[in-house]
Amino acid sequence: MAACSVAALVCVGPARWAPHSLRSACLFGLMALGVPLLRLLEARFPRQPLIAVAADFWLLPVSALTHGWLGPIVDWMNPVVKDAQLIAVDERLFGFQAAVSLSHVVPPWANDVLMLCYYGHFIWPLLLGVFLYARARGPSPGFNEYLLGLGLLLSFNYAAYSLVPAVGPRYFLVGAFDGGLRGWVLTPLLESMMRGPVYTRDCFPSGHTGVALVVLFYAFRFARRFFWVMLFPGLGLIFATLSGRFHYTIDLVCAVPLVLVVTGLALALSRAARQRAVEQNARSVPVDAIVRP
Repeated sequence: MAACSVAALVCVGPARWAPHSLRSACLFGLMALGVPLLRLLEARFPRQPLIAVAADFWLLPVSALTHGWLGPIVDWMNPVVKDAQLIAVDERLFGFQAAVSLSHVVPPWANDVLMLCYYGHFIWPLLLGVFLYARARGPSPGFNEYLLGLGLLLSFNYAAYSLVPAVGPRYFLVGAFDGGLRGWVLTPLLESMMRGPVYTRDCFPSGHTGVALVVLFYAFRFARRFFWVMLFPGLGLIFATLSGRFHYTIDLVCAVPLVLVVTGLALALSRAARQRAVEQNARSVPVDAIVRP
């Protein structure tokens, strides 16, 4: 709610001159109002459990949709892409461009597998949320902390996209590759689908890497079997960000401290919220209910 509200205010304020700013402001505002409206409907219609489920899972559609509405904010903050600076950092730290080097060594069949893993970015966060929710038959502390951590990651990640907009090697270094991404059957189709998103300046840091690590972290804490099922596809997803020419190496490196920060914040905020709830429940005990010796 806070992130979407700030984004809406920016779109009607300093970024109001940018193309599609009013549309983005309205959509961000609707996303910010989603949870309060759903909770009001839940109170009004307590026998409709689907309303409560929609409110509990509201973050997931918000995170998927709002990504495409960042254009006006980035146009206001940083209209020039920063790919050249990211390439320079990669050259200084690693001495090569990983996407270019991998294009010569990853075989076509492996690209098919890796691209399938890459699209797991859109599935694993939902699957873990559904698993935790279904197992507890509602929003458990683990589910709430997971969504909080995911929400913090995406909020910071989208803010970073605004500060350091970049389109990635597949566009900026297109002349350095011998040709298109090679695959047997799936790669041409899956890679071409990623060329038509509404917003493409979403390179630094790697959101795919950050989300995969957050899901793996909470799966390891709260759903160990889910963790082992996801581990290798999740690692393949992270590797595919380089082999698929979507990211520079520094994008992946900087996603790691971001994950550490948001998971630490989510843990601290969740513990504080539970402590407040315990104290509030303790204060709510009637005086005449206390039995004195």
